[in-house]
Parts: sequence; structure tokens; C-alpha cells
Amino acid sequence: MIRVVLPYHLRTLARVGPEVELDVNGVVTVRSVLDALEIRYPMLCGTIRDHVTQQRRPFLRFFACEQDLSLEPPDTILPDAIVSGSEPFLIIGAIAGG
Repeated sequence: MIRVVLPYHLRTLARVGPEVELDVNGVVTVRSVLDALEIRYPMLCGTIRDHVTQQRRPFLRFFACEQDLSLEPPDTILPDAIVSGSEPFLIIGAIAGG
């Protein structure tokens, strides 16, 4: 079971709590987690990544085990702690300012 933490505005849109649990079949990558998330919560399609290019939206960041995976390829395999469910995969709204 993969645990995913969503930013507040996406939680509100999907009508979920701060964390969701997903079943991901096969290799657990950023792409497979986002695919599973969009299948389970279709209202999130296009909010995390572009419909056509599948690129991450500019003001969202992806973190796994304290590592920023936002600029990594979507087929990056996630760490074992994410796969086992001991750590959540974080989708965080980027914050600007100084």
C-alpha cells in the first residue's frame, strides 16, 4: 500500500483527508503512483500533471524520503520505504517568497 500526502487544495478537490492509500501494481515509480492516484480520484486528472505532456505542474513538488524528485524522470523507481508504506510519497504545493 502506497501512502500519498496531498496539498490542501487537492485534498479539498478529491474530498479526502491529508493522506490517501493506493494499490500500485508492478514497479512503483512516480508515474505509476500518479496514474493510480488519477484512476482512483479522476477529479485530480490534470491538476498534478498536464493532460497532454504528462509533465508535473509548475507549482507542485514531489518528495520521497526527504529527497526532491520533482525534476527526476517520471519512471524513477521510488525508495523501498515508500513501497513498503513506512514513508509517504509527498505532493507539496510550492511556496514562493523569501
